[in-house]
Amino acid sequence: MNIIETTQLQFGYKNAPATIHDLSLSVPRGSVYGFLGHNGAGKSTTIRLLLGLLHPTAGHVHLFGKTLKEHRAEIYRRCGALIESPSIYEHLSAYENLRIAAVYRQISKSRIGEVLEIVGLEKEHNKQAKAFSTGMKQRLGLANALLHDPELLILDEPTNGLDPQGIVEIRTVIQRLHQDFGKTIFLSSHLLSEIELICTQVGIIKKGKKLFEGSIHGLRAQTDNGIQVTLETNDLDKTNTLLLQHHRQVYRNGKTVRVTLNDKETIPEIAQQLVQNQVKIYELKVVHQNLEDLFLHINE
Repeated sequence: MNIIETTQLQFGYKNAPATIHDLSLSVPRGSVYGFLGHNGAGKSTTIRLLLGLLHPTAGHVHLFGKTLKEHRAEIYRRCGALIESPSIYEHLSAYENLRIAAVYRQISKSRIGEVLEIVGLEKEHNKQAKAFSTGMKQRLGLANALLHDPELLILDEPTNGLDPQGIVEIRTVIQRLHQDFGKTIFLSSHLLSEIELICTQVGIIKKGKKLFEGSIHGLRAQTDNGIQVTLETNDLDKTNTLLLQHHRQVYRNGKTVRVTLNDKETIPEIAQQLVQNQVKIYELKVVHQNLEDLFLHINE
């Protein structure tokens, strides 16, 4: 079952070109869905449409199989969100910030300790928020979004502006929420390496249009352009010349030569050809495309 579904979603500001075009997304229950796109691609606009902060000019949004128009209160009870920077009272402690939120949302204060432990702030609960790092503030905002124990979390650039340590801490929390608590998580990010580490599904948009949706394995299959092999030898000029005799896609790059092959069976043939021509091979390795390579390829 899909926990988020959009159908031919469109949106545009008055007297301006549309920013979202026929966008149909399907987010499976239990997934960690990475929403990717260049700056200005429409990621934040899409998230605002999902949460009812903006209204589509056409198309439909369903969360838990229901529309916000008819089931807004129920959907908000089952959904948590962290959009941009969290709203925090800097002069109050982490516990006091969450206590205020718990009171106006009629949530038991016993839940505060639980969410502080989940996000790794239990030892900092009495510390004033103004002394928190950016990453700690982001985790406090995430704790706030978790207070009512939502089934779905929608996070807009949760690692934006964080240092490496802060990124690791947020990543750890997201992985734990998915693996230990079974949360479905929809997150946008420009950090492709992070998406590759934590997401089970990806969606890629460009100028408000969907380019791809599916697993990273499926993305690799769609953008497959052969096997790439790099070689380091004692004579790169000769290596380059020999490979060009049988392969069109050969590139000299600094201290290596890269060649694109149709299959792995060609690799031993290349090695044999070079050795027979007195070329010494210092290193030969298959280069696996990472998510950044795939993202750039599909956005060409």
